Amino acid sequence: MRFPSLAVMNSVPLSSKVVRFGPFEFEIRNGILRRGGKPLQLPPQPARILALLVTRCGDVVTREELQHEIWGDDTFVDFEHNLNFSVRQIRAVLRDNPKKPRFIETLPRRGYRFISNVSESSIQTIQSLAVLPLENLSNDPEQEYFADGMTDELITELAKIINLRVISRTSVQCYKKARKPLPQIARKLNVDAVVEGTVLRSGDRVRITAQLVDARHEAHLWAEGYERNIDDVLDLQAELAQAIALQIHVKLSSDEQFRLLPPRQVSPAAYECYLRGRYFWNRRTEETLVRAHDCFTQAIGHDPRYALAHAGLADTYFYRGYVFGRLEPRAAMPHAKATVSRALELDPSLGEAHISLALLQFLFDWDWKAARSSFERGLRLSPNYATGYHAYSAFLACTGHLEQSIHEAQRALTIDPLSIPIHNILGEMYMFNRDWDRAIAQFHKAIEMDPNVWILHENLGIVYEQLGDLQTSADHYLISRSCAGASNESLAQLRQAYAEFGLPGFLQKQVEIDLSHWDGWHVGAFRIASLYARLGQAEAAIEWIRRIFEARSGCMVWTKLYPWFTSLQDHPVFREMTRRVGLPE
Repeated sequence: MRFPSLAVMNSVPLSSKVVRFGPFEFEIRNGILRRGGKPLQLPPQPARILALLVTRCGDVVTREELQHEIWGDDTFVDFEHNLNFSVRQIRAVLRDNPKKPRFIETLPRRGYRFISNVSESSIQTIQSLAVLPLENLSNDPEQEYFADGMTDELITELAKIINLRVISRTSVQCYKKARKPLPQIARKLNVDAVVEGTVLRSGDRVRITAQLVDARHEAHLWAEGYERNIDDVLDLQAELAQAIALQIHVKLSSDEQFRLLPPRQVSPAAYECYLRGRYFWNRRTEETLVRAHDCFTQAIGHDPRYALAHAGLADTYFYRGYVFGRLEPRAAMPHAKATVSRALELDPSLGEAHISLALLQFLFDWDWKAARSSFERGLRLSPNYATGYHAYSAFLACTGHLEQSIHEAQRALTIDPLSIPIHNILGEMYMFNRDWDRAIAQFHKAIEMDPNVWILHENLGIVYEQLGDLQTSADHYLISRSCAGASNESLAQLRQAYAEFGLPGFLQKQVEIDLSHWDGWHVGAFRIASLYARLGQAEAAIEWIRRIFEARSGCMVWTKLYPWFTSLQDHPVFREMTRRVGLPE
């Protein structure tokens, strides 16, 4: 589409990309016309004519000029007919009466003049942004980790900006190769603008192209390409983040400007190992966490002062010792503490590392004062870190601040709106606050996104059990067991137990099944303790809680929140253990 040359733009400043007249907003460079923010149907040729008239506002644009600029001097089409038809189309869209014009005046046998006041406009300030997964243009699928890593790092850079809401990687990852319309993606993620682009890795050279799109208006605001040696890729990321920040006109504080400066150089080998490590870590299974551990260790071997690699290794130890892996907490968490401390020693500005330290202080050290301080510092440094708000929500709930915990979970969801774990934690906060209706609605919302997540059905079962709807409760418990991989034989036994003895029979059979499969894992011990408490078998429940306490399991912090532990509150052993954990009375 050929729009007017800059030579004729003498009535509107050359810097104008968007102008406003009457109730209309018009993007000169791409011919998009809107009224009240809604795009209007204006074909390309009339749009080019309108662009020429608007940029010559107040001047007569002759028919000869229109022919030259729009059709070209060598055109053989019926110019007069096409011009008249195009002007009628413009007037129809503008609802302009040719006899009493508000916008376009006709000067017989001479041309046209745009007579409305025209003012510069600008795209509405961008306050929220999604970075879609950068497309891997290399023919090597093994380079997929590199494109994913570059996406993650760009999100991390932009997320340092306090006045910009940046969507987390888990919510944008589902749009990888999705080819969906940008306005649809923007509506789903509730953002103003989208960054999309490509990555091409060839030997030691990296090329990134990126474009910023106002997804509300489908307006391209900026595009740029960068090419660097792999040694300079961190500079490239910082430069790209700074360019985007400039384009969205966000005001950066001095601290934010400092944090967006290029970091210290790291060796290419260390950086590649780090990207591979995060690629595996994001999958959160025992097998991928082990692979991530190896990658981060290799990165540190290449560059012992690489703070992000130490932080990645700390996260790997933590999740292997909490619920995603099979390391015992007393084996995993001291290593996590040492590596995250080293990361912060090398770079105290890593907000995510402060959150990792807070999780260790919260779930292993049971040092509540230190954990609160680390959470607050981490979120100041990384104001768009959804995992930080998610974790802080859990911390607040365990310390008895349920209303504030709900607020923090909701905040996490605005940053990561498609995250199942965050939808689940918000539902749990409603559940712990005995807000049953909102809990049910929240869990169902998450199930619509993914019906095969066992914890969502488990939590719905808990809510319906508390409401006395035992049949619905048992139904969800069975779906939960099925999603978690229970055998057909186990499911048949649970159905039979419920049919014969109701929910108590169901829970008793579940205890028997869990005991037969228990292999010493602290998370399994917490589950068994919960089942005994629900059956009213206090001494058995206390015995299993003692096991998770002695393992120094993070599960201990939840023992004051689940409703079935209420019956144990007066038991002296339970009170002593929860006191030593630091849980509120």
